[in-house]
Amino acid sequence: MKKDNKKVIYWLLTGCLLIFIMVVVGGITRLTHSGLSISNYKLISGTIPPMNDAEWNEAFNLYKQYPEYQKLNNHFSLQDFKDIYFWEWLHRVIGRFIGMVFFLPFIYFLITKQLTKPTIKKAIILLFMGGFQGFLGWYMVKSGLVDNPDVSHYRLAAHLTTAFLTFAYTFWVALDLMFPIRKIINSSFRNFIRIALIILIIQIIYGAFVAGLDAGFIHNHWPLMSDGKFIHETVYIEQNPVYKNFIEGKSGVQFVHRTLAYIVALLIIVLWYKSKKIVTTVLQKNAIDGLVTMLGIQFLLGVLTIIFQVPVWLGVLHQVSAFFLLSFMTFTLHRFSK
Repeated sequence: MKKDNKKVIYWLLTGCLLIFIMVVVGGITRLTHSGLSISNYKLISGTIPPMNDAEWNEAFNLYKQYPEYQKLNNHFSLQDFKDIYFWEWLHRVIGRFIGMVFFLPFIYFLITKQLTKPTIKKAIILLFMGGFQGFLGWYMVKSGLVDNPDVSHYRLAAHLTTAFLTFAYTFWVALDLMFPIRKIINSSFRNFIRIALIILIIQIIYGAFVAGLDAGFIHNHWPLMSDGKFIHETVYIEQNPVYKNFIEGKSGVQFVHRTLAYIVALLIIVLWYKSKKIVTTVLQKNAIDGLVTMLGIQFLLGVLTIIFQVPVWLGVLHQVSAFFLLSFMTFTLHRFSK
């Protein structure tokens, strides 16, 4: 039986699609403030939601024991609770389903010897990343069950970024199997793409910081932050010492996210310009063109999200667009690397 066949590629691409769906639902969960509605973790029984009034009341009474209800949502009715419960439950169920989709076919391909040794090693890394992602999800939820009725923005960033990186690596492994032939590469151009990718990942982390701190609900102007200022004074006086403004202060974190957007845009435009002398295949050209197009869409969505004060649909679109931007960056790097 041929190793690393089409079945393996479809398996990996299915994983990519499911991670994408997981990120979308995760974004909705965050923006609807549903993430703390389930305060326990039951791997098997937690797959089934409450099925009758008694079970719903039991789940609601458990929710009432934690800070989010006591400090923010003590006006909630049972129906209000059901609305937020749904998104967190769906998010967790998709996570479990992704685990099965990665693990069970992997065992099948392993037993039937359809994987090469390099692919086996990469798949084990993917399984570890997926498991770690699940752990980070629960670790994030725990941070909102103590005193402050909100999750740590650091843990949120770790959870979201790991999801993005797991997708990118899964996509990369699939691309390795789809394009096994190696060609001569321009190493300096490849390294430039790598730098752009690293800055983009840092930007994604700061996007998670903005989400975790609800920093998108202030300074809702563009291109200036507010009051006719490019840098609002709260950027550097909100926290002490000064550096904390840029990792924990709402104004400072938003300012960094705005600034990194310009840097990412500049890097991708330079990349597009440099590529004109380097592109040798249709796929390389398509990768660059797609990357520039997604940059424009993502930048526009970012501006609109700020101006309209983060409506759920725009916030989710902005996160989805970031996902596609990372996808095109990954594809571009692969096409100019191998």
